[in-house]
Amino acid sequence: MAGLKADNELRLRTLSSVGIVIVIFFGIDYGGLIWTLIAGIIAFLSLAEYYRLASRMKTARISAGVGYIFSLAFIIAAKRENPQPIVLGMILALCVCAVFAVEVFRRQMTKGTSSAMSNAGAVVSGVLYVTVPWTCMIMLRDYSFGRQVLLTLFVCTWACDVGAYIGGKMFGTVKLCEHVSPGKTVQGFIAGIIGSLIANAISAYVFALPAYPLMLIGFICGIFGQLGDLAESLIKREAGEKDSGHLIPGHGGMLDRFDSILFNGLLTYLMLRVIL
Repeated sequence: MAGLKADNELRLRTLSSVGIVIVIFFGIDYGGLIWTLIAGIIAFLSLAEYYRLASRMKTARISAGVGYIFSLAFIIAAKRENPQPIVLGMILALCVCAVFAVEVFRRQMTKGTSSAMSNAGAVVSGVLYVTVPWTCMIMLRDYSFGRQVLLTLFVCTWACDVGAYIGGKMFGTVKLCEHVSPGKTVQGFIAGIIGSLIANAISAYVFALPAYPLMLIGFICGIFGQLGDLAESLIKREAGEKDSGHLIPGHGGMLDRFDSILFNGLLTYLMLRVIL
């Protein structure tokens, strides 16, 4: 009975993974509004999960609506040609001001306590942690070689996940961060880096792109993707939750499935901006 349940779980997880790959690759290949919509929807669903987790911590009240509004404003502003960093920074600053304003009126109306600082921290950190990386991946597609870079980014991230899982299962003996994610091992971490670099080399060959700077994506995905996974595990552990949500059968929530890509997308965009 247990074996049948495990087989069904694996089958469901596999089908969900195939569906995710098809949607992501279609969006990246098509680009334009389609990719913006797909990335934006994933970002907003992930943001909702983040705010749900945050609401289970000390910050009991989350002004999620403010986060959604300013996330949309951030994406729209970033999609403009050559967005000015000061404008994007001002949007985040206004987001903080909006949260404080909400807390002022909330306290006045309820005549109770407020949580302005912790609320602002939760709302803005959600925008920074979720919306900004997905916005970077939306902007990446607008580069002349953005399609190839984004495909490489996702392939390396997923190859790292697979490599870390297999390496951990076969050779894992030394725990990596036992108090955050008990299943992670040093051997799995190394195998994840190797998997990412192999996927990177294959992508460079298939797309006929120079090894540098493309090979840096392999290192970014191999190292920081796994740190992103651990960061999301830490958030769930602090919130006392096993999964961030239940939207994806066999995987949990959007954050569970796309936690690694957040760090990778942000760092890849910054790397290419600096190099270019």
